[in-house]
Formats: sequence, structure tokens, C-alpha cells
Amino acid sequence: MKKIPSPYVYLRALRHAEHTVFAVQEGQKFYYDPQFRTAMAYSSGQQVKRSIMEALTSLLGEPHAPITFNWEISKENKAQQKEPHSPCDPSYADQLLGGYMKAESGEYTIKRRSPLSISAMRPLHPRLGGLENIKEAATFDRSAYPEQHILKVSRLENNKRVEMSKEEVEAWLVSQNRNLPLRSWIADLTRASGLFVYDVAIDLRTLFTVSLSRLEPELHPDMEQKLRKAGWIEGRNVFGACLICPRERREQLIPALAHALLNWRITSNQSRTFSLMETLAIAISDNANQLAFAIRGELREDTSSDQPQAIPKLDETARAELYVTPACAGYIAGAVGDVDAIERAEKSLVEKLMAFDYEHQV
Repeated sequence: MKKIPSPYVYLRALRHAEHTVFAVQEGQKFYYDPQFRTAMAYSSGQQVKRSIMEALTSLLGEPHAPITFNWEISKENKAQQKEPHSPCDPSYADQLLGGYMKAESGEYTIKRRSPLSISAMRPLHPRLGGLENIKEAATFDRSAYPEQHILKVSRLENNKRVEMSKEEVEAWLVSQNRNLPLRSWIADLTRASGLFVYDVAIDLRTLFTVSLSRLEPELHPDMEQKLRKAGWIEGRNVFGACLICPRERREQLIPALAHALLNWRITSNQSRTFSLMETLAIAISDNANQLAFAIRGELREDTSSDQPQAIPKLDETARAELYVTPACAGYIAGAVGDVDAIERAEKSLVEKLMAFDYEHQV
């Protein structure tokens, strides 16, 4: 029986984190493993995705899509932050690859699901990732680029929201001795150490296509016209009619995406203590199960401890491309790495993403 090519590329990377803080609400994020009854520190898939998008746009030398920050001032002169809005514009790399959503009462709802399905970064095994009990604080911060983002403030008048002008906002700030920072505080963080993995599934069918459906629209009609004028062409994928990103733009984005998927770092102040989070091993396959076989944790039987112990395992017999770095030998006995392992994994990703026929899917 002839094998049908998979429209997905799967990636798993193993990293070492040391005395660091991932991101954060009410302390270092964690969940409880019911089998081993232990707290599992993790970095959410959303934070991993944001870090990937940061690496992507930095390499491209392009800005993130401008986000509209909405504020409302009540009759009592109290400022309340409302939901931020995305421009829903796929011409921005982080919007095309990271997805977007804008849903507001009485407005046209737009939503694009990211073609990158990204897992949380969590311990390779419950016995191979630790959680420390130390309290710190962090922020969701966009204040470093105040002119890139948008501060929107409204006042309630006769039960209606009236947007304030820049001059009115500045006068209110002075009269009330207030500021309205582009950040949100997050407190009480702890630290984590150990061996962590994250997984990525890339849907090649939607990677560079945006649906033209009006039932659950991914584009506002005005944005559709903007993209057509910018050279996006109409085509079809398995989901229906779509606009396809121009070849020149795809060839610019693919190497940057491959690099970002393997070289991202949590460098914002969502991570209070920097860790290199050095990459130890990478597995790439068109079969998700093979990733779990290639990089895994195994329970040890030869232990005198009352608690079960685990060791990390790399399996070259799995049907996955396995790339091992020299740092891996410090954590996995017998591992032999190459200094160019990450570059070779990056090259493999580029080849796979370039080989897909985005313009003739059906």
C-alpha cells in the first residue's frame, strides 16, 4: 500500500533549564502528575509561541503587529483595562504564523487559528523536572516600545463609551497623578530546573494560506482586498477557497521560521532569571508517535530508593531524524553530539517546508 504523504511536520526538542522562572500566574506555573504525585513546572504553549514569534521577527528585522490596548474610565474616574485588539493582518509574520482573533460586541468577528500547534514546555518525565519554592514577580510588558502599540482610553458618558483624545488622556493623567502603563503585573513566582521538552506540529496546508470562508472568517473584506493588491493569489486547499502567500514571501519566512522554532529563548521579563535553556536533542518526523519514541524518559528498575527514579533516553531506532548536541552528554549517559546538530536540524526543517506545494494542494 502506497504511503500517503503527511501534511504535517512534527518537532520535539529537549532542553535543560536551570534555576529559572518560566512565565507565571500566582507563581511558577505547574500542574500535578497524578501517577507520580509531583508538581510539574511548565511554560505554557502560548508563552513558547510568543517566544518563537519574538525570535522570528527579530531575525526578519520586522515589527510585531501593533496591538490596540483598550482602557475605559468610569464616572468615578477609575481606569479599567479592557481586552486588547489584534489587527488581524496576515501581512505581519507573527499574525500569519501565530494566528489572531478579534471579537467585539456589534463588530465583525475575525479569527485565524495558528498553523503551528505548540505544546507547553514541560518535564521530559515527572522525575526529571523540579519546582523550587521561591517567590518572585514578573510582568506582561510592552512598555519598551510605547510608540509601536496603541493606548485607547474611553470615558463613560450617559452610559455610553466615548473615546478620549490624546490631549484629554494626558490632562486626565496629570490631574489624577496617574499613569497607564502598557504592562500588567504578575506576582508570586517560583523557579524550575530539569530536563524539559516542547512539541510543535506544523500544518503545511494552512501554513501560508488564509481562508476566504465567510462562515467563520479569517479575513475582514477590506483586509482581503489589501492582500490581493499585495500579490496574494486565490487558490484552494482541503478546507476550501483561500488566499496564498506569495512565493517570495514564503521563501523569506521559511528559513526564519525554522531558525525560530529551534533557537527561541525566553528573554522577556516574563522570565525573571535568565537560563540558557540549552538544546540537548531535536527529533523531526512526519509521525507524532515517533517523536515520543525518539526522546523519552524511562523508569529505572535498579534503584534502592522508595521513590521510582527515571533516566532520559534517546532512541536512534525510532523513525525520526535525531539531532544531538555536545551539551547532551552532560545529562544523558553515552550521548554523542555534534556542534552543528541544531544547524542540520534547521536545514532539514527548511527543506521540508520548501518542498510542500502550497499553490496546488487540491
